[in-house]
Amino acid sequence: MPEKSQILLVEDEPALALIIVDSLEQEGFAVRHYTEAEPALKDYYEKRPHLLILDVMLPKSNGYDIAKTIRNTDQKTPILFLTAKSKAKDVVAGFKAGGNDYLKKPFGIEELVVRIQVLLNDQRLLINQNEEVHQFEIGQFAFDSNKQILSLEDQVQNLTGREAALLRLFCEHPNSLLPKKSILLEIWGDDSFFNSRSMDVFISKLRKHLKADPAVQIINVRGAGYKLVVG
Repeated sequence: MPEKSQILLVEDEPALALIIVDSLEQEGFAVRHYTEAEPALKDYYEKRPHLLILDVMLPKSNGYDIAKTIRNTDQKTPILFLTAKSKAKDVVAGFKAGGNDYLKKPFGIEELVVRIQVLLNDQRLLINQNEEVHQFEIGQFAFDSNKQILSLEDQVQNLTGREAALLRLFCEHPNSLLPKKSILLEIWGDDSFFNSRSMDVFISKLRKHLKADPAVQIINVRGAGYKLVVG
């Protein structure tokens, strides 16, 4: 296990949260605790924890909604749900929302620690066995996200860091709708009006870069988000 694995905990019961934080820190984890969804998501996009522990029932939202937002752009970070609900349909709902594991309250700390260790071990094996992909084919284009270069035959376009990050996000989810809010949180860190207008400008720039291949389009799905279509 990596030294000081970062864990993001979202739990609104003060006593339980205190026990979890103290116990996990004694096990060598670094834990950041929140009681609501909005600050937790801000922390996630800014600091990228190794694992999330989400209480299902929260004051203004729920753990399922947090997981769904994260899973729009991140399918790798492990998510563990905590809940007092025990019906099979609740467990199914947790996995459908993007959870990797589901722990029913009350639970023992030893069991929680073991489940965390298993989730983190699975993630590290996945990363070690598969090198990160940074070269993509987009229709007739070749895109190197590390070098921030988009090329078509002998034509080479140098992209800005944000252009490359945005195009990489689309390439990781080809022909899939990416909600506008998820793109903003992933690339800009928040979904303010100013950043939303900035995103529209960058998408226009990418469209210009890609116009040499008519089969490649970034489509605006009104009221929903954007989709990279290669047809």
